[in-house]
Amino acid sequence: MAQFQFNANEAPVAQPRNFGPLPAGDYPVVITRSDVKPTKAGTGHYIELELQVTDGEHSGRRLWERLNVNNPNKTAEDIAKAALGQLCEAVDVLDMEDTEQLHDIPFVISVEIDRKEPDRNRIVAYSKVINAPAARPAPAAQPAWPLPKGGARPWKK
Repeated sequence: MAQFQFNANEAPVAQPRNFGPLPAGDYPVVITRSDVKPTKAGTGHYIELELQVTDGEHSGRRLWERLNVNNPNKTAEDIAKAALGQLCEAVDVLDMEDTEQLHDIPFVISVEIDRKEPDRNRIVAYSKVINAPAARPAPAAQPAWPLPKGGARPWKK
């Protein structure tokens, strides 16, 4: 057993957190976890993704997505593969070999409130981040010594 002293009377008051669905809209996210799992019936597989909102009022909130990429129901499989294709395009991973290739790349999701379960969100689209700051080119390397006037190298005469 580890000894640890703590007085709950001195702890800060915890703020209540809202775990209800996010309002319908677009959110910048990254994928923080992924896994391929068998379906409950054992007749297929789905990719489970954990996404985290990265900016705005809901920064830090997490959402989960399941994509039935191998399913006896061809329609469910086609819907999942279309969504996965859109997601891969949003993160510029067009030839995925491992779901971890999708991790930590910013993109945007569009969510709705699920019509069947109004206490849940449903991701309806994936898209690239728009207006991302352009990468700045690295400054040209400067020599560690001062060059003579005219910029000629001392060893070149």
